[in-house]
Amino acid sequence: MGRVVAAAVYSAGKRVTNITLDEGAAWAAKPGHFVWIGLEEPNAEELYNLQRQFNLHELAIEDALEKHSRPKLETFGDALFIVTYSPIRDEGKLKFIETHIFAGNGYIITARNGHSASYAHVRQRCEARPLLLEHGEDFVLYAILDFVIENYQPMGEAIHAEIDELEGNVLCGVLNDYDIQKLHGLRRDVLRLRRYVAPMIEIGEELQRLSFPFIDKNMRPYFRDVQIHVTRQMEDLTTLADIASQTIEVGVLLEASRQSVVQRKFAAWAAILAFPTAVAGIYGMNFQNMPELNWQYGYFGVLGFITVGCLGLWASFKKSGWL
Repeated sequence: MGRVVAAAVYSAGKRVTNITLDEGAAWAAKPGHFVWIGLEEPNAEELYNLQRQFNLHELAIEDALEKHSRPKLETFGDALFIVTYSPIRDEGKLKFIETHIFAGNGYIITARNGHSASYAHVRQRCEARPLLLEHGEDFVLYAILDFVIENYQPMGEAIHAEIDELEGNVLCGVLNDYDIQKLHGLRRDVLRLRRYVAPMIEIGEELQRLSFPFIDKNMRPYFRDVQIHVTRQMEDLTTLADIASQTIEVGVLLEASRQSVVQRKFAAWAAILAFPTAVAGIYGMNFQNMPELNWQYGYFGVLGFITVGCLGLWASFKKSGWL
């Protein structure tokens, strides 16, 4: 059984009274009145009840009973059906809560399928602006869509802060598996946010073009404002995705550079150690006729030669930056 978050009738920019679901159609039929119903996780029976009252199109109800992959706007005669998504963090994982919006002459209905930010805040804002609420259903529709887009901003800011922190770790320390996995996860979250935000641009454009009895032409600038907010959000998310990708690339390059430094040091010390090994190997071949083999100071001479050679190699590698 779903939960009725709020159901009320409005006229002249003010709340007239709270109503039950069964009273909606009667109030919506009164001139100058409209009903605003908010549901949470409604079941099929409740949606069919609303369909009978407000003559909702059967395809809209069918869509509302299904899960969708992206936001969309559908028109059914003089009514609208909109699918939107709000992002939330659930145990550290990014999830999207689907909301269906039915809008027509005399009514606006929202059906939220999950626990996201409550639309009660939208109702409070609208009731605090009676002059705009006097426009009716179209202003409420604008306020809901604007609220949906607002929910993406704090999520984007939180991800931005996490990416900045990881970027500092990458630049100051060694790139570890945890940082790589978290960066990839944040980048994936940003791309998912973009996937759900992008269709809202098209929805804003369509609302500016559509001609419906309950949408006043004077409200079109408000829907354009929604489109502008969506466009800015898309730009911010694109920048975040680029920052995450660049951070990963910089981390990989820095790690490769660190490994290259270590490899050069190993190579330099291997060359230094190879010199005395080569000299000792030559004099360990057990031949009789070898230079300085019977020289009294041969042993000390070879040690000195090895020492000079090793020091020369060390100085050369040090100068070239290998040590």
